Amino acid sequence: MNYLILLRGLPGSGKTTLAKILSENGKYPVYSVDDFFTNKNNGDYQFEFDKNHLAYKQCEENVKKSMQQSSEKIFIDNVFSLEWELESYFKLAFEFNYRIFVCTVENRHKGKNIHNISQEQIEKMAAKYKVVLY
Repeated sequence: MNYLILLRGLPGSGKTTLAKILSENGKYPVYSVDDFFTNKNNGDYQFEFDKNHLAYKQCEENVKKSMQQSSEKIFIDNVFSLEWELESYFKLAFEFNYRIFVCTVENRHKGKNIHNISQEQIEKMAAKYKVVLY
């Protein structure tokens, strides 16, 4: 069985750190929408709202490629505050027969977000954040 693990949570919650730990420091792939906005040469992050749709597409394409290669585990760390942000990954998991887990990461360690997102913006994200009960 192969696994797709979606780590969701507000900025600063530790999603990226946890993904690195769970991926055994790179043994398994980790993807994020943030990858698109991160300079691969120096690690600088520069968010551009008008390119956000491209970032989502790139993340999905990377996940699909890993699934086509039958990666045993794939991790995605994104905010995933809205249900539509999860749907494409559910479809991929179904298409490639991956068992999917959605894990919420909470900022109980008083972490700071590394992208300089304002507290006001984080509170707006939190207001939209839904937990789905089936």
